[in-house]
Amino acid sequence: MNKKENFISDITTGYSSKGDSIILGGAMLDGEPIAEAHVKIPLKTLNRHGLIAGATGTGKTKTIQVFSEQLSSAGIPVLMMDIKGDFSGIAKEGKEEGFITERHAKINIPYNVSAFPVELMSLSKQNGVRLRATVSEFGPVLFSRILDLNDTQAGVVAVIFKYCDDNKMPLLDLKDIKKVINYITEEGKDEIAASYGKISTATTGTILRKIIELEQQGGDLFFGELSFETDDLMRIDENGKGYVNIIRLTDIQDKPKLFSTFMLSLLAEIYQKMPEKGDADQPELVIFIDEAHLIFNEASKALLEQIETIVKLIRSKGVGIYFVTQNPMDVPSGVLAQLGLKIQHALRAFTANDRQAIKKTADNYPTSPYYKTDELLTSLGIGEALVTALNEKGIPTPLVATMMRAPMSRMDVLSQSEIDEINGKSKLVKKYAEEIDRESAFEILNKKLTEAAEVAAQQEEQAPAKSSKAGPSTTEVVTKSVLKVVTSATFIRGVFGVLTKIFKK
Repeated sequence: MNKKENFISDITTGYSSKGDSIILGGAMLDGEPIAEAHVKIPLKTLNRHGLIAGATGTGKTKTIQVFSEQLSSAGIPVLMMDIKGDFSGIAKEGKEEGFITERHAKINIPYNVSAFPVELMSLSKQNGVRLRATVSEFGPVLFSRILDLNDTQAGVVAVIFKYCDDNKMPLLDLKDIKKVINYITEEGKDEIAASYGKISTATTGTILRKIIELEQQGGDLFFGELSFETDDLMRIDENGKGYVNIIRLTDIQDKPKLFSTFMLSLLAEIYQKMPEKGDADQPELVIFIDEAHLIFNEASKALLEQIETIVKLIRSKGVGIYFVTQNPMDVPSGVLAQLGLKIQHALRAFTANDRQAIKKTADNYPTSPYYKTDELLTSLGIGEALVTALNEKGIPTPLVATMMRAPMSRMDVLSQSEIDEINGKSKLVKKYAEEIDRESAFEILNKKLTEAAEVAAQQEEQAPAKSSKAGPSTTEVVTKSVLKVVTSATFIRGVFGVLTKIFKK
């Protein structure tokens, strides 16, 4: 066989699948698409996570759109982080253009326009399904890691959670935990010391400042009720298509702490609540994390370890996570090692550092007799990518340059009226629209302090009515104690003053 025949045989064999699969596009050899060789990814392996990388303008967004459409068509729900606001068009049919039909003819894949069921979600006050979680749901360990606390500070947070559990005081939002910190530092410090040990005010002060930092990045909007239920991500429409849940994050690009907080809490919640699936025929949910560097760049070491652990374990729950970034080096090596599917769009080499990064990137991919990977990485066109995946036996597939298929939905954002139309029909928007502020730690402690103040005031009123034989009043005792302390302090300062003079001689 000649080179082309060998190539078709290798790709067809490498990307064959006994079970259901999705088609990403057609294989390319020497820069030309090969109509007989399609790049198919088995549904069974999509919980093995993946990476979609490439320079700006090389086609990552359209690849995510294609991937999401294929998953939705297979009845698999999708959750995607929309940092730049590019994905809302999935809700509307695309338009058949000449260049698109020509592209599909080259790779021998029919082109049909289609719309997909979409839910628009938000962490802030943008229109859409409001996403919230309570402080209690995070738990002391995860909450401490979000705040990047040391062991001593994390121990205090654990005491706070235990105290609130013991006293039936729910921690729902940030004002709750701030109130508890103020209470155990001031009025309740003796109560805490008696039951849980003394707590340093310097430690609680540091924790409080970290919480305020999170609050300033929008945490006050995220923490609270009604908590979002992860089951609402798993919906299928009446036509058997999985919902594409788009979290609109265009207004939190400068708030990486909030973004990483949300992502870690969501992954932890999904992991805790979903049952073990093992090797199922297809995933229960696929998550796309766009601009993944926003998580990793700002994450502490403890937070990175937590993310790596969840990525390792969550695939057994039937969940696939796909990180989207410009350069694979943006993803920590411990996470990168867990990614079974890699879709690499073109990289640009403008500097010596760029060329070194490209060489390192090329080393992350299998060698191929058909390509010089480092050279190909800089010559791929828009909508073309290097692909390697896992077959149904978990064996890496051959590296293949791929002409990606075009999205079937609109390759543009929706207008505001179209967004309003989607939100108006959404059952989830109505479900999560109401903000609930039930009695929690903040209200309970305020009530407790108010009652204590009233009791103290009543005692103070009754004190003058007592006979002088009953002994000195509270005011007299306090005054004498203060005078005693002041006198002692004056004496001590005097002694130190004398000693200072002696040592100076």
